[in-house]
Formats: sequence, structure tokens, C-alpha cells
Amino acid sequence: MKIGIIGSGKIGGNLGKHWAKAGHDVLLSSRHPEELGSLVKEAGKNAKAVSVTEAFEANADVYLLAMPFKAIDKIAELYAGEYSNKIIIDATNPYPQRDGEMAREVRDANYNASEYTAMKFSTAKTVKAFNTIQAEHLKDRAFEDRDRLTVPYAAQDEASKSIAKQLIEDIGFDSLYVGNLSDTRIMDPDQAIYGKSLTHTELKKVIDSVNAY
Repeated sequence: MKIGIIGSGKIGGNLGKHWAKAGHDVLLSSRHPEELGSLVKEAGKNAKAVSVTEAFEANADVYLLAMPFKAIDKIAELYAGEYSNKIIIDATNPYPQRDGEMAREVRDANYNASEYTAMKFSTAKTVKAFNTIQAEHLKDRAFEDRDRLTVPYAAQDEASKSIAKQLIEDIGFDSLYVGNLSDTRIMDPDQAIYGKSLTHTELKKVIDSVNAY
């Protein structure tokens, strides 16, 4: 698959490296693509650095959102013509101390953060994934054969569900489907599985205990 990484920090950069290693065609983007040389070198021959505009113009199959939450509105508006009918993997989190009032409003709303992203990227299919795992574990625990960590995810339809599962498992993590986007409050900051790096059995136990109430 061709994957456009929007925001190449700790989450986007490491996912880009892992997916390139797994054989995917990866476009690592940022506002300053000229600063991504060392990251591209680490990622290898399947990766290259581009601007955010170039990433969207490249007609990727999947786009990973790994930039600050406050950028969602602008990105969604600027590139509405490019991401239509694509799969958007939302790895963002609303942090009011960083993202300002819009993040606080989303965290206090009667919808969750992934539903907000899906509303903004309304012509795409939104998946929520990679926002709960700790960055150092995402970096260091990929491609393990034993005691694999599990990445929870949610999706809007069967096609996006299938691709999300594949992209998680392609890089050596187990996957656990938590439901549709309305079920992702549990993945948001300060909620039950946020910041947790767990095995499949451990993660399912936490989710089941929350859903029991």
C-alpha cells in the first residue's frame, strides 16, 4: 500500500519506518520535509520525505494523521479534494494544554475525538488507532515473535476495519477491534486504555471490565 504520513514525529515517524520495513510505500511528511533526511535514511528504500501537500497529492491508499490535534480543522479543509474515499487512520489526541480551546471543547462534548475527526474528514473512512500505545513501545516492540503488544482500533466499515487490522499486524503487533467510532471514548486521553501497552489478553480484560458497567 501507499501510505501518507501526516506528521513525522515519534508516532508518525516510527510507524513510517515500520511500514517501510514491512514493504509498504511510505511518504513521510511534515511542514519541513528537508529536516527528515535521517528519518528517511533509517526507514530505507521504501520511504521518502515530502511536503504535506505532496503527500495528499500522491493519491495514497491510506493517510495517517499524527500531527497535533489542533491541526485537524485546517488539514481537513485544505486537502478535502485529495482524501475523498481514502482511509484516514487517526492517531491524534486532544490535549487542551497544547491544542487550546478546541481540544477542550471536544473532550467535553457528547461525541468523542475520533468522531470529531470523522466529521471533519467526512468524505473519507476514518479509523482510530495508534493513539493509545506509548511512543517508546511503538518504536521498540514492533516485529516481536513473543509477548506481542496489542494495538486497539475502531473503524467505520468493513473495508477500513480490514485494512487497519492488516497494517497493525504487518508491523508485528496484535490487533484488537473495539467497535465503531462511537465506542472509542475508552481510547481517549485519561480513559481506561489510553497510555496502556498490553498483551491481547490483558487489553481485552480491561475493555471488558469497562464495558460491563
